Amino acid sequence: MKAIRRFTVRTVLPEQLQPLHELALNLRWSWHPETRDLFRSVDPEVWAATGEDPVRLLGEVPAARLAALAADRRFLRRLGDLADDLREYLAGPRWYQAAEQAAGAAQPAGVAYFSPEYGIAAALPQYSGGLGILAGDHLKAASDLGVPIIGVGLFYRHGYFRQSLDRDGWQQERYPLLDPDELAVTLLRETDGTPCRVDLALPGGRTLAAHVWKAQVGRVPLLLLDSDIEANSPAERDVTDRLYGGGSEHRLLQEMLLGIGGVRAVRSYCRLTGHPAPEVFHTNEGHAGFLGVERIRELIADGAAGPGLDFAAALEAVRAGTLFTTHTPVPAGIDRFDRDLVARHFGGDAALPGVPVDQVLALGAESWRGGDPKLFNMAAMGLRLAQRANGVSTLHGEVSRSMFNGLWPGFDPAEVPITSVTNGVHAATWIDPAVVRLGAAEIGAERAESAMTTGDAQRWTGLEKIANTDVWELRRTLRSQLVDEARSRLRASWRQRGAGEAELGWVASALDPDVLTIGFARRVPSYKRLTLMLRDQDRLRALLLHPTRPVQIVVAGKAHPADDGGKRLIQQMVAFADDPAVRHRIVFLPDYDMAMARHLYPGCDVWLNNPLRPLEACGTSGMKAALNGCLNLSVLDGWWDEWYDGQNGWAIPTADEAGGVLDPDSGEAERRDDIEAAALYDLIEHQVAARFYDRGADGLPHRWIAMVRHTLVTLGPKVLAGRMVREYVDRLYTPAALAQRELAAADHAGARELAGWKARVRESWPAVRVEHVEAECPDEAQELGSSLALRVQVALGTLEPGDVEVQAVSGRVDESDGISDARVLALKPVGGPDLDGRTRYEGSLELSRTGPFGYTVRVLPAHPRLASPAELGLVALPAESTGMDAGLLR
Repeated sequence: MKAIRRFTVRTVLPEQLQPLHELALNLRWSWHPETRDLFRSVDPEVWAATGEDPVRLLGEVPAARLAALAADRRFLRRLGDLADDLREYLAGPRWYQAAEQAAGAAQPAGVAYFSPEYGIAAALPQYSGGLGILAGDHLKAASDLGVPIIGVGLFYRHGYFRQSLDRDGWQQERYPLLDPDELAVTLLRETDGTPCRVDLALPGGRTLAAHVWKAQVGRVPLLLLDSDIEANSPAERDVTDRLYGGGSEHRLLQEMLLGIGGVRAVRSYCRLTGHPAPEVFHTNEGHAGFLGVERIRELIADGAAGPGLDFAAALEAVRAGTLFTTHTPVPAGIDRFDRDLVARHFGGDAALPGVPVDQVLALGAESWRGGDPKLFNMAAMGLRLAQRANGVSTLHGEVSRSMFNGLWPGFDPAEVPITSVTNGVHAATWIDPAVVRLGAAEIGAERAESAMTTGDAQRWTGLEKIANTDVWELRRTLRSQLVDEARSRLRASWRQRGAGEAELGWVASALDPDVLTIGFARRVPSYKRLTLMLRDQDRLRALLLHPTRPVQIVVAGKAHPADDGGKRLIQQMVAFADDPAVRHRIVFLPDYDMAMARHLYPGCDVWLNNPLRPLEACGTSGMKAALNGCLNLSVLDGWWDEWYDGQNGWAIPTADEAGGVLDPDSGEAERRDDIEAAALYDLIEHQVAARFYDRGADGLPHRWIAMVRHTLVTLGPKVLAGRMVREYVDRLYTPAALAQRELAAADHAGARELAGWKARVRESWPAVRVEHVEAECPDEAQELGSSLALRVQVALGTLEPGDVEVQAVSGRVDESDGISDARVLALKPVGGPDLDGRTRYEGSLELSRTGPFGYTVRVLPAHPRLASPAELGLVALPAESTGMDAGLLR
């Protein structure tokens, strides 16, 4: 029989044990080893059976055991100390408060961080992969640093799917129901005790309502909106049913609730708790882009009792305080909706008051050459609503500037206003406690904790002194832990696939704690190339079964439920790993999640990553491995492209370097994969395995250990989420807060002025022309260090010289006269307009480079409140140089 109603009966804790609730409901336990050890000591068997989840532990531990603990003085002292430690962590000043005091009031009072998924802990399964893990690490690092962030997301009643395999190795999905009463979340309530509710108007007079669950992530509140409430009809209740599920309209409703409902949830939270209102809104990918539309509505509605802002001024005020982070390097990774679907949900009786539907549609229009006018592009909207934007590695920043170049026509990709902040990972979450203990023994516990939190490179010095024997003993211990975990998971997987116990004797000898161990675990889209290692199966078998230098590989990963191509890749991998000849050397572990990852990253000697370059935006799994002394073996993509130094791992050569073709859609794809797989096999055999098994007289691989030590010392501080969040604060959050304040001052006078100026510039721009350029120089070659006197005649139409900047752009030129390594010289106006209304500009162009050299002249809008000269996407070039016919000096 099936229950008609489900609820949770909670254990009543003795008064002496009440602080356990406090510790369990703050997710800091997930990265605080001492608190985890305390919960483990409550009842080790129940702790393991509940998946190391404190909330479930407290619900299932026998009453007799609780009574015994309530009388255990030693346990109560530990409990009291840890409760005091948590309170001190929550209330005491940290890095942000010290930086704030030094910088005055420049830093934002609050930041709202929006993401569709969060990987905080395995006990709160609201994530699918790297995007969510990154968001979780962002909140944890912000908490450790004291950054006043509010996280915003959705509460998925079924989370993401749990993965298993059938007998044929085909991925199976199941979606267990999540009961919030069994999770570390609390319902946000009004002062009268009723649940806080967020409402969105839908077409046809319908309403989408949601309650707000709060997860406390250290110092950071995470607000999760839940539509599964009685006020909704069955269709609306299912909006937050599962992560990345449903059809197009279902996804649109999720993203409207995340963006619009998320802003309303933040306002309610700040009203109810007194948390400072966010000055900066950070959207992690385009899924939450509608938050900007809701904030525009707020500014227009604020004029209900007086003169409110019009749409243009509200847009400028919103843009100033908004940051958009893109995570995808391919257009296919962007959410795009049918334009008519969006119009229906933002027009008629569903319209946001004061926000015309045509303005909403314009924000997501694919207005560039090759764009689809029938589609609404969430990334385009995110970029149009944010004055600042970034990619998540240096290479991804370059890729993003090229991918979104169409939004800034007339500008070279290098000038597109998208910067980059390379991702990082939260050290305390991903470093094995044994690694921390070894480091603390050398540099001290306090310094080790600071090193993991801030990313200060100086804090990591001293680790190079750790003895070789200690490093190698640690690596074998971690490898042994992984082998034990893998065997346990392997046995469970085979039982799920229908194998009997008599068939599974071989599992006890699967993997070997003394064999070189390579890890590969991630989502399974085609570009990550799960099966590249299978290109030459005979050669792979030879590596696995080498008589003196064997290799073993641990593989994990999930394919999207709708991605049959990804499922086929998993099936191919499983088929190979099922072969009795090699199954003791290569295993596929289903249901890759944070719990598995905590064993996988530390236990591997090498972390393999072989995506199609440059389609890996960052690839943070390799960072987590590196923090544990694991060496990376990767294509130069994402973060590895900027931080590989030849001593911290190996770079897999790519086909473009061998004269091949990079285009994944070209007919050369098979040849490319063959070339790169062969390079991978060669590296493993002749460099990786050779170095791992190159032992000294004492039995230690000294050169390998040197690479491990170098990785810890040099990569450790770089790959930290603490370093990443500090960069966001210094380079993006603080400038955004200052810009937002400037436009909001004096009843948004700055926003009104900027909007009016932009409208005037756009209207007048067709009349702006570079009409004549002359330079005082002969035609023959010029000497290095000489200069050119430039004189330029510019027609400004109705604009003033102060509205524009006239620039000479110079640099090296290629065979088609394209300028590279450009330098910009601002020319100065000389006198007023002549009889024809033209203004003369002059400047001296220094010839600072030898070889082919060229220049051109352009006019850009100029205003002190622009974050980038390219912000408006307007540029005027000489009539003969719309193809950039630069003046050339050879």
